[in-house]
Parts: sequence; C-alpha cells; structure tokens
Amino acid sequence: MRIIAGTARGRRLAAPARTKGKPPIRPTADRAREALFSILGPAVAGARVLDLFAGTGALGLEALSRGAAYAVFVDRNREAVALIRENIRLCGFDDRALLIQRDLAKGLGFLAELAAPDFSLVFFDPPYGTGMAARLVVELKKGKGLATGAIVVAEDAPGEELPQASGTLRLFDRRRYGDTGFWLYHREEILR
Repeated sequence: MRIIAGTARGRRLAAPARTKGKPPIRPTADRAREALFSILGPAVAGARVLDLFAGTGALGLEALSRGAAYAVFVDRNREAVALIRENIRLCGFDDRALLIQRDLAKGLGFLAELAAPDFSLVFFDPPYGTGMAARLVVELKKGKGLATGAIVVAEDAPGEELPQASGTLRLFDRRRYGDTGFWLYHREEILR
C-alpha cells in the first residue's frame, strides 16, 4: 500500500496486521484509490478533508499528498488509530492532520465541536454490508459541517443500495472496482 501521486508519491504506508489471512482493517486498494482520485481531479487541491472510518488513513493521506489543505481522520479502532498516526508521520503531514478516536456508530454530532471550517471533501469507508454507509449519507443530508459544493464519497460493497439523494446531497456518480463500490455525492446549494 502506497501513496499514488503528489508530494508523498511512492511513500509506503504502514499496513494492518493480517489475522487468519484477512486483515481486520480493510484498506482501499491502490488501484481503486487511483481510479477514485482520477474522478475527483482538481476538487482535491485546497480541499478540507474529513476521512471517516479512516482505517489506515490512505484516502485522506492521498488527498493531502495531492494538495488538500488539511484532513481530519476519524476511527474508533485502536489499531487503526495507531496506523493512521504512523502513516501521517511517515508522509510528513503532522502539521495538516488531526486524528480523532471516536465511535462513528454514535453519530456525527462531534463535528460541531471542531473549530475547522466546513469540509469540502468527505470520505467514509465503514465495514461493508452493515448499512452504515447508507446511514451516514442520511445523517449528512442536512449538510452540517459540509461546504456548499462539497463532494462526499461513500465506499461499500458494490451490491449495496445507497440513496440517490438525501437532503442537500445528490448522487452524481457510482463506480465499481472489483469488490469495492464508490458512491459520489455533491452537496447542492440550498435556495430559499
């Protein structure tokens, strides 16, 4: 697992230990991540990134490497938090990253406590098949903590069903890369 492009290009990231042949933390594969960032293109430069269920931090770190302004990484798993901390250090992004250990099953209310401006790019990669991805899309529907025009990327098993729209979020693209599915949402401006 490595950073694909940008200032930390080629940097190898610390990976989760394998247990019985399968890692307890499932990082987004390099090829799927590369394809996703090709879709996102210029939206990454200067972005304020929120990486939920961050795992190894690969998505947020890739964004930082490609010019995102800063990233907030959130995961509840102790091993994941240790991996993210190590990977932030390995990439040299300590000054542009914040790491929070939090159980996201309890909701996103903690985002209101952050002193950061609204996020313009959000990634979330919960355990596949749990329904958590669909719940987060619905929870983000009011747009609290999201900038107008924000892009939200949900990752889940490709066979899962996520909403086409939820509040201010509208699905604009859906992709499948092997056993990985991406749903890309755009936050629309609220006209009153």
